[in-house]
Amino acid sequence: MKKFLVVLCALMCIAGVMFAGGRKEAPKAADVMDLSGAAGIEGWKPFEKNVTITVPVYDRGKAGYPAVDDNYWTQWIQKNFGDKYNVTVKYVAIPRGDVMTKYSMLIAAQDTPTILMEYDYPKVTQWANDGAMQVIDLNEFKHVAPTYYQSMVDHNQLGYTDVNGETYFILSERPFYDTPYTYVTFVRMDWLRKVGYDHVPANYEEYTDAMDKIIAAGLTDIAPVNFNLPSAAYIANFAFRDFPANEEEWVMHSSLGTPCFAWEPTARMLKKYNEEYHKGYYSKEFDLDLASTAGSQAETDFINGKLYSFGGYMSANVQWLNAFYANNPDAELALADGYTGIDGVYQKTAALRADNPFGMIVGFSSLASKEQLKAAYMLMEWMIQPENLFVLENGEEGVNFNYNADGIAVQVNLENTGNVKMMNHNSNIDMTCLVRASKKVGETIEDAIAAISPRGLPQDFTQALIDNYYQQKEIAAKGWAYSDPIFAVSIEAESEYNASLLRLYQEDFAKLVKCDPAEFDALYAKLAKEYLAAGYQEIIDERLAAYKAGNTTKLPANVKK
Repeated sequence: MKKFLVVLCALMCIAGVMFAGGRKEAPKAADVMDLSGAAGIEGWKPFEKNVTITVPVYDRGKAGYPAVDDNYWTQWIQKNFGDKYNVTVKYVAIPRGDVMTKYSMLIAAQDTPTILMEYDYPKVTQWANDGAMQVIDLNEFKHVAPTYYQSMVDHNQLGYTDVNGETYFILSERPFYDTPYTYVTFVRMDWLRKVGYDHVPANYEEYTDAMDKIIAAGLTDIAPVNFNLPSAAYIANFAFRDFPANEEEWVMHSSLGTPCFAWEPTARMLKKYNEEYHKGYYSKEFDLDLASTAGSQAETDFINGKLYSFGGYMSANVQWLNAFYANNPDAELALADGYTGIDGVYQKTAALRADNPFGMIVGFSSLASKEQLKAAYMLMEWMIQPENLFVLENGEEGVNFNYNADGIAVQVNLENTGNVKMMNHNSNIDMTCLVRASKKVGETIEDAIAAISPRGLPQDFTQALIDNYYQQKEIAAKGWAYSDPIFAVSIEAESEYNASLLRLYQEDFAKLVKCDPAEFDALYAKLAKEYLAAGYQEIIDERLAAYKAGNTTKLPANVKK
C-alpha cells in the first residue's frame, strides 16, 4: 500500500505539472465573448466557424441501455440545437462510481470537458482550486442564458456561485430538495408475516426481534440485511447526531467530501453496526462488496430472494425490482420506515440529510475558449426551455410515453431495448441534470411521485411513496432535516487528503464492525487518533477557520443550539 501511494502521488504530481503547462498554452480563439444582439435565444445566430463543446454524462454501466455518449437523444440534441447554431456537441462518458479518477485523467491529458459538473460541492471546488475551471462572468451568462439565470434567482442559488471571492459555478434546479424522497428502502413483507408481523417494524426493539426470528426461521441461508463496505465519503450518521446541532461541529464534520470518521455520531453508528454484525445480521464477507455499485453482490442477493431489504432511487423503471419480481413472483414488498425506532439506541434523533437547494454544480474548463463558453451557455439555455426539456425527459408520445386522463405524460416501453429511441437511465436524467436534477412532472408532489413510481410490477407503490414523502416533509418542518455546510473558500486540506482518508476509513470501518464488541471502544479511540493525524485534523481546523471568518453557510435557526 505504501509503494502504491508513493507511485500514485508521483503520478498526480506529474499530471498536475502537465495540466498547468497545458493550461497556460491553451489556444483561445477570442478573449471577449460576443454579446451582440438581444439577450437570450432571440439574439442568437450561428457561429461563423464551427464550435465544438464536450459535455460529461454519467455512465452507470446498465446492461441493455444505449451508449450514454452516442444514442438517439444525444443525436437529437445535435440535430435540434447543434446543427442550428453550428455547434458540435460531443458527450464524454464519466463512470458514475469513479467520477474523480476519470476527471483527473481528462484534466491531466489536457482534454478537460468544456463543462465540468458534479452534485458534490467539495469535488467542484477542488477542480476550481486546482485550476481546472475558469472564472466566469455572470453578466455574460445572464445575457446568453436569461431563462437559466432567472431560474437561479428564483431558487435563491446565486449565493453558491462563488469560491474564494470569484465566480465559478452555475447551479441547476433540484425540485422538492428538502426531502430525499426519491431514495427508498424495500423490505420483505412476506417474511415479516411469516414471523408474526402484520406491519413493518416500528421501533428498534421490533426490528431486532423480527431479524432474530427471520434468521431462526431459516427464511434465508445468508445474513438477511443488506450491508457492505462504503464506497463514498458520505457517512449516513444524521440519525446518530445530537439535536439541536452544534454549529461548529456541523461545519467541521458534516461533509460529502471526506468521511467524518473521528466524530462521536460516527462512533455511535459503527457501534450499532458492530452489535448487529455479531448478531448475524450481516455477511461475514460484507467488506468484499462495495456499496452503491451496479451489479453488487447485495443487489444480486436481493434479486435472488435472499435479502430482507434493499434500496435505491426510484424511477418508472427500476431494473432490480423488475428482476426481483421475475425471480420471486409470489413475494410481497413494503417500504421501510427509516425514521422510527427513535429510542436512543437505534438512532438518537429523527434527523435526516436534506438535499442541497441546488442540483448539479456546473463549471467550465479553463481550456475553453470564449466561443466554447458561449456555446455551452447556449446549450444550457436551449435545454431549459420547456418544450425542449419536456422531450428530453419524456421522449416521444406513443413511443416513450402516453398522456393519462389528467394530461400527465406517463412513460411506457421502458425496457424496449430494440427501440432506437429508448431513453437512458431514469428518463435521460444524466443529460437533463445539466438544468434540473430530477424529473419534474405536473404541478404537485403527487404528480412528481406518480412519474417516478415503478411500473409494471405486481404491486403499486405510488401511495406508499407519497406517504413516505409527507412523513419526511413533517420531519423537515420540525427542523430535523438539514444538509451540509457550503464553503465560499476552498478547503485545501480536503483536496489533499480526501482520497487517502476514504481508503483509511474503509479499512477502519471493516475493523470496527468485525472486532470483538468488548474491544470496540479502545479500538475506535486508537483508529480515530490515527485518522486525525493522517490529515483529518488539518481539514477540520481549516473548515472551522473558514466558519469563523464568515465564509460558510449557517445552520437553520430551528436546527442549531
